[in-house]
Amino acid sequence: MSENKMGIFDFEESSSEKIGVIESVDTANIIIKIENEEKLKKMQVNHLIVIQSSKIGQHLIALVTKIMRNSSIESVDKENKPIYNIINVVKATLIGTHLDKLGTKSNIFKRTLETVPEIDADCYMLDEDRLTSFMKAISQLAVDEKNPLSIGHYILDEKAEAWLDGNKFFQRHAVIVGSTGSGKSWTTAKLLEQVAKLPSANAILFDIHGEYEPLKSDGFQHVKIAGPNDGVEDGILFLPYWLLTYEEMISMMLDRSDNNAPNQAMAFSNAVVEHKREQLKELGKTDVLANFTIDSPIPYKITDVLADFKTKDTEMVKGSSGREKQGALHGKLTRFIQRLETKKDDKRLNFLFNESDDILEYDYIDNIAKTLLHSSSLQDKKGVKIINFSEVPSDILPLMVSLVARVIFSIQQWIPKEYRHPLAFFCDEAHLYLPEKTRSSVEEAGLENFERIAKEGRKYGIGLVVISQRPSEVNRTILSQSNNFIAMRLTNAEDQSVIKRLLPDSLGNFSELLPILDVGEALVVGDASLLPSRIKISEPTLKPNSATVNFWDEWQKESNKDVVCDAIEALRRQSR
Repeated sequence: MSENKMGIFDFEESSSEKIGVIESVDTANIIIKIENEEKLKKMQVNHLIVIQSSKIGQHLIALVTKIMRNSSIESVDKENKPIYNIINVVKATLIGTHLDKLGTKSNIFKRTLETVPEIDADCYMLDEDRLTSFMKAISQLAVDEKNPLSIGHYILDEKAEAWLDGNKFFQRHAVIVGSTGSGKSWTTAKLLEQVAKLPSANAILFDIHGEYEPLKSDGFQHVKIAGPNDGVEDGILFLPYWLLTYEEMISMMLDRSDNNAPNQAMAFSNAVVEHKREQLKELGKTDVLANFTIDSPIPYKITDVLADFKTKDTEMVKGSSGREKQGALHGKLTRFIQRLETKKDDKRLNFLFNESDDILEYDYIDNIAKTLLHSSSLQDKKGVKIINFSEVPSDILPLMVSLVARVIFSIQQWIPKEYRHPLAFFCDEAHLYLPEKTRSSVEEAGLENFERIAKEGRKYGIGLVVISQRPSEVNRTILSQSNNFIAMRLTNAEDQSVIKRLLPDSLGNFSELLPILDVGEALVVGDASLLPSRIKISEPTLKPNSATVNFWDEWQKESNKDVVCDAIEALRRQSR
């Protein structure tokens, strides 16, 4: 048979490849009565089946979800022994339509169902040469669309390269999950290195532990959140306190259980507005002065706010009788001042409370935004920005990660639509700062920013890729906004349950494979994947520092270096 003259699924009526006929149809689910037992022996769950369509030149494609053998006593023989009637049936889920020809193109697969199967429609195994031809159709469609994003090879046919639609992957948000050691970081690196090769690439990876440091080549830019001893220089990023919104600052500074908390919040609000106003007057920014708010990113000195607070906390005023009395805020700001001074003097928060002249410049936010928002074409082919948060204290990590995301999202909103360039956030170790259950006001403030991006981001060209080893601990609202899933091996029952609920019901027990996937294997489902598939992820060229330590091998070594004292000194100075 020639593919040019006939479709790849033009089976002969007497074909030995026929396995049976349709027995029942229920929307996207079908039951096939098996007639060819030899073919049944070769069949496995998640294999593909071709079904005869009522339209010429079309065939329906289904995914096997269950294989069953039912037996019943039909009669008895002369010796009164039972004669069994054995019926073999296969349950399958319809996943799309194959067309021999569409316009000038041939061998086309579409995710839509052009028809539904008729009762007694013939069904065939999709294997050997036909499977290879079908997989070529899947791959070619992605290439033809000019959005190909290669991630590996199909388990069904290792000769067929697995592609995703790059547009749909980032437009509809994505989730990458897998237990420790399943290959999650390699998958992320594989995606990033392809993004980095694009001439106008634009992506940000939140690297919580510094494990993506080895990704150094054209297209990658590494930025570190400033440590205790870092100064203003290239590759070091400060996130000054004046970028925080009022609610974010209060979440970090205010003890809401304090009886004076309302007074403290009001005093802080008034002081910040006043000092921002003074700064704008000094700079002659009259247009901004008329419209700014407390959340506008305008520099001010926190030391000036503290000085005001100390004055008000000890202020004595003249009463009606002429005698001095305590001011309205006398003694009510003491604890707030102590908390603010403690934060300001904490060397670990150098990236936040550093008041050097460069960081207090009106245009410092421009430097941050250009570093993070500019694509490869605008900054020397460094479009993938890897931000190292490894020296940020864990108690304020959620707020700092969300601060970066919020600033970028806010600026993106104000860019005219015709000039807006799309950007993707890769949220590694997402369970640490996108928690399902918040434990503090800091986490709540941070989570609120990401929830908004998940809901509204695609309108403004912001895509989210949520990466986690514990999907059960990641915020459900954010996960539910994602339409693409790369699910690697998950051994925890709670994590499996979360992903199963997110996957389409029509895929049946496809998700039951989650605990038995091999290292580097993934179930790929979603708008970006033409076919819900089990895929072997290809190794990235640049590998992150995420390899599991070989305990037994290390313990067998004759000796190892004494580095304890050096580590203690690093701990004391809070710098590696």
